[in-house]
Amino acid sequence: MAWIFSLSAECGAEQSTAEQFSRHFDQASWVLSNSNQSQCHTTIFQDMEENWWCRVSPSGISEVGIDTPETAYLMTELGILLYQRLRFAPTFRYALIGLEVDEFRTYSELLQEASTRSFPGLVIAETIWQAIGSPSGFRPFSLGYVWKPYEGEVYKPLMVSSDLKNKLNELLSVG
Repeated sequence: MAWIFSLSAECGAEQSTAEQFSRHFDQASWVLSNSNQSQCHTTIFQDMEENWWCRVSPSGISEVGIDTPETAYLMTELGILLYQRLRFAPTFRYALIGLEVDEFRTYSELLQEASTRSFPGLVIAETIWQAIGSPSGFRPFSLGYVWKPYEGEVYKPLMVSSDLKNKLNELLSVG
């Protein structure tokens, strides 16, 4: 199973809005700290509420999740670069960068579920932020947008090492 690192942005009911957002990111590229180049590829799609999304996927990054500290570092570096470009993106309603963030919440869920708004890195339009009661913890992001500051990607050795999992299980079974 692939674990895709991407930017996912919900752009509302108009396909043209998602297409314009997509053009802002398509083919954008950076040279990363490890000297590899990463280039963005975009796709647009509709969710079950018929709102349009744009997925921005940078190339040259792991598709098996965060399996090393170096992978976490590179994904965080790409996350920062994507957020920097997002500051100047065409209109969108909300966006998040990370692993498996496609359709992380529908618009209805975002409006109704307070837990949905706790994602570090969540960027939302100020009008939506105000409509949901201006929850605390958000800071200015760019003109018309606020965000929960990005915290980067995290390497969790117990998630990827069966040897470490077995050692922990041995420890837990003692008693």
